[in-house]
Amino acid sequence: MRIAMIGTRGVPARYGGFETCVEEVGSRLAKAGHEVTVYCRSAAGGPAPDWHKGMRLVTLPALRRRALETLSHTFLSVAHVVTHGRPDAVLVFNAANAPFLPALRLRRLPVATHVDGLEWQRGKWGPRAQQYYRVAESMSVRWSDALIADATGIADYYTSEFGAPTRLISYGAPRVSARPDEVSSLGLRPTGYHLVVARFERENHVAEIVRGYARSGTTTPLVVVGGAPYGARYTAEVHEAADDRVRFLGSVWDQDLLDQLYANAFVYWHGHSVGGTNPSLLRAIGAGAATNAFDVSFNREVLGGSGRYWNGPDDVARLVDEADGQPAEIRARGELALAEADRYDWDEVAAAYDRLCRDLADGGSPRGHRGSGRRTREGAQ
Repeated sequence: MRIAMIGTRGVPARYGGFETCVEEVGSRLAKAGHEVTVYCRSAAGGPAPDWHKGMRLVTLPALRRRALETLSHTFLSVAHVVTHGRPDAVLVFNAANAPFLPALRLRRLPVATHVDGLEWQRGKWGPRAQQYYRVAESMSVRWSDALIADATGIADYYTSEFGAPTRLISYGAPRVSARPDEVSSLGLRPTGYHLVVARFERENHVAEIVRGYARSGTTTPLVVVGGAPYGARYTAEVHEAADDRVRFLGSVWDQDLLDQLYANAFVYWHGHSVGGTNPSLLRAIGAGAATNAFDVSFNREVLGGSGRYWNGPDDVARLVDEADGQPAEIRARGELALAEADRYDWDEVAAAYDRLCRDLADGGSPRGHRGSGRRTREGAQ
């Protein structure tokens, strides 16, 4: 099959969950013999590659503004798809890109949309942007041949809000073995630090983690990995909440080093709340890290009984102090996390995408609307 993947920053994956999914799934689909084209955003630093792990890369520009970067790039990507060749299946990532779906439908190209999380709940968006995301959700339902959800909570949302079925396809949890020397080079002691890995956005609750940690009595340092390209105010808030026990590493682009930070952590703290199944959380359990997570259904779905859950800084402070006195339990929870990771396998994820693309391709032209995209009376309340 000829498969196009649109709507992300592209590969090699250096940013977030969508990019990780595209790299892991796209490379496996290419290895299986499919012709995979990934649309990538141009970046400074020299010419862009034409191929990566068997995937053909088409690199196009984007407006470097938070509200327009994704949309401008997807506009150009869709224009390229409809004027260059005819893919058997198009995978569009992010419901925000839904306004461009009618162009694909007009060309009779079968399309599935990965709807991601509940973007309109993200604190970085104002009222207009939140309303846009609500409308985009409706358009995704109306104009997609299939919807992809990466968590049961997201699938349930689309069923409740729109009466729309989804394909539940999660992400994979790569297995990572600890190599203590890797973190020792950073001046860290293996299992001797707490860890946060997140973009600095309000719905990721980094400030709450740092604030709660600062209230604890621990002497075990907190290592914070991440930043925010558009969030100077919130970044300042995170730093202001810290004391001298907190160490900020900034963004870590070396994936192997990042994996070792997970694998050698005493406790991993996960504050994501609106994005469905999160690749950072899956990397943590694949590395056997005992994890304390913000209490939402997405995180409970991944962690199960291996996790501990919190809602604010006071909970964080209590769990930090409890962890100091329970090292054996922390080790046992890490083993439980590894068992949970067995449910998330990239080979199985790629196979599910393969089946989805075959279903799209076998249908020939798009097979009718999934519905009007109107919200149900129950979901609208």
